[in-house]
Parts: sequence; structure tokens; C-alpha cells
Amino acid sequence: MQHASTQRLYSLDYSNAKTYMVAALFILGNIALPQLVHLIPQGGLVWLPIYLFTLVGAYKYGWKVGLLTAVASPVINSALFGMPALHSLPPILLKSVLLAVAAGIAASRFRKASLWLLAAVVLSYQTAGTLGEWAMKGDFYLAVQDFRIGLPGMLLQTFGGWLIINHLIRR
Repeated sequence: MQHASTQRLYSLDYSNAKTYMVAALFILGNIALPQLVHLIPQGGLVWLPIYLFTLVGAYKYGWKVGLLTAVASPVINSALFGMPALHSLPPILLKSVLLAVAAGIAASRFRKASLWLLAAVVLSYQTAGTLGEWAMKGDFYLAVQDFRIGLPGMLLQTFGGWLIINHLIRR
């Protein structure tokens, strides 16, 4: 099912107030969704909720909105709720930033949001992020955790991101 978006994709700039308003909404989503998912045992590790709205924000509104969301979401979640734990924050920030950049580039380059493109974005940031996490922590088994138990989360990002971008965000 390669359904392309008929929605507009944007590239908001840091000088535009809308950039910060939109990013704030996605940051709130990245705060609320993890709180819900963490009610399920191991929910965060399986569903990877901190990335969904970073993907949507960066793909729909550009890498700058994505980058604001990517950095602020994990830091605020960690400060307010202790999740992610401080020792997990660097690799999560790395993956979040990689996701924002990959999603922004894909949206700018292809100007549509298909399932295949979103899957490629998710696989690219996860692969690069896994290599970065391995370099940071020196533990390959820990670094591949998202591929070992986070596949449902990657599918949520791909299909959920596609649904939000193509059907829920109208403007």
C-alpha cells in the first residue's frame, strides 16, 4: 500500500512564530504519549513513543520543527518524569536528532508521505542511531535493543506517522 500524501508539507523557519507553536504541540504529544505507554510494563522499550511526534513534526513542518521537538521532548520528559533515565538520554537524543534530520530531508526531497518513505526514514535513523549508541555505550546487545524489542514501536512510527501526516493534519 503506497498511498502518497495529498497534504501540504512545509519547511518552517526559526524566525517564524508558527515554528515554535507547532513544535510546542508536538513536544506536548511526545510528553503525553510516553506517559500513557509507560503504564504498560516495558511499554517505552517496545513502543518507542518519544519518537512519533518528532517524525510527524519534522516530516510535515520541516527539520527545524523536528529538531526543536527532538531535543526538547526527551530532555523535558527526563527532567519531569525521570524517563528517559539520564544514562539513556544521550543515545535517545542522538536518535531523535537523526530522525528529525532524516524526516526533514525525505519530506523536502520527495514532497510526499508514503508508507515506504516513512519506513525508510525510521530504518535509517534507527540504523545510524544504533551504531552511535554502540559507539557511546560499547555494548552491541544494548545498542540493538530497538531492533530486538522495539519493532512494534518502529511500526507505530511508520503507520501512525503516515496516518497523522496524511489524514489527521489537514493544514
